[in-house]
Amino acid sequence: MKFCKTYQEYMQRQERELPGVGFKNLKKILKKCRTDLHPGYGTNDGALVASNCPSQCPVCDGSFFPSLLMEMSAVVGCFNGRAQKLLDVHLATGFKKYYIWCKRKLEKDHFALIQEGQDLVTYAMINAIAVRKILKKYDKIHYSKQGQEFKSRAQKMHIEFLQSPWLCELMALHINLREKQIEKRKAAALFDQCALVFTDGRPSLTCELFDSFKLDIDLTCSICLDTVFDPVALACGHIFCYICSCSAASVTIVDGLKSASPKEKCPLCREAGVFGGAVHMEELNILLSRRCPEYWEWRLQSERLDRIQQAKEHWEKQCRAFIGV
Repeated sequence: MKFCKTYQEYMQRQERELPGVGFKNLKKILKKCRTDLHPGYGTNDGALVASNCPSQCPVCDGSFFPSLLMEMSAVVGCFNGRAQKLLDVHLATGFKKYYIWCKRKLEKDHFALIQEGQDLVTYAMINAIAVRKILKKYDKIHYSKQGQEFKSRAQKMHIEFLQSPWLCELMALHINLREKQIEKRKAAALFDQCALVFTDGRPSLTCELFDSFKLDIDLTCSICLDTVFDPVALACGHIFCYICSCSAASVTIVDGLKSASPKEKCPLCREAGVFGGAVHMEELNILLSRRCPEYWEWRLQSERLDRIQQAKEHWEKQCRAFIGV
């Protein structure tokens, strides 16, 4: 079955109407481009005419990229919003957890929570595949690399689906929920395509939902070159240890990443202004602490003195500023 048909059937099966990539409409735009610029395309006479339109194409560029940009923004906004709400339910503590339990009967909705997370990950990944395929088709028709360039621009605009930190958090959530079910000797959760794997001691999150697509997220901090500890994801999507990211942003752990200067850049991609929108990866933190207990205890002990020292220096500075010294 062709992907276009698979995608259309997937979107039609959703219980609620969700924003998606207009894969069929975008293909029509590309088809219109060919027929408008090459009236003989598809005929014997038209065989002498180049079947690909020029790299600067008014038919495509005037409607193709604006439509795709709007659709991607809608999908990412929907996915991020629903993912945050789902994670808030699972991570709630104290009175908030009791309130949610009473309102949603959370214990009885455990499998519903699993299913909703699975649906969200599938939703993000199938839309990511749709974007990749339509951009590949654009470049094939135009003999260009504008599709790949658009993908790079989308990453800088933070509307690339696989760049979202919430996708990584949902994958970690599923593994955590599945392990809880196994501990309780209940049936294993669905969606076992998600896994935390170690290759030569280096951890990564993997997910494979479709034959043609596999997602791998490296969980090694590129600053300390060790497994990410107390992980945070910057707005560009790269994941670091919290204390390492604070060091890279030239801020203390007391001030936090929100206080970082907009000029500070990601150590990997060198994009500026990515620290203010950093997301604490709480589900990932829970997963890694369970799988690497000895390493986690060692990092807790080794960072404790640094955190105490930074906190002490911070409050001494505040006191001196208060008394005018």
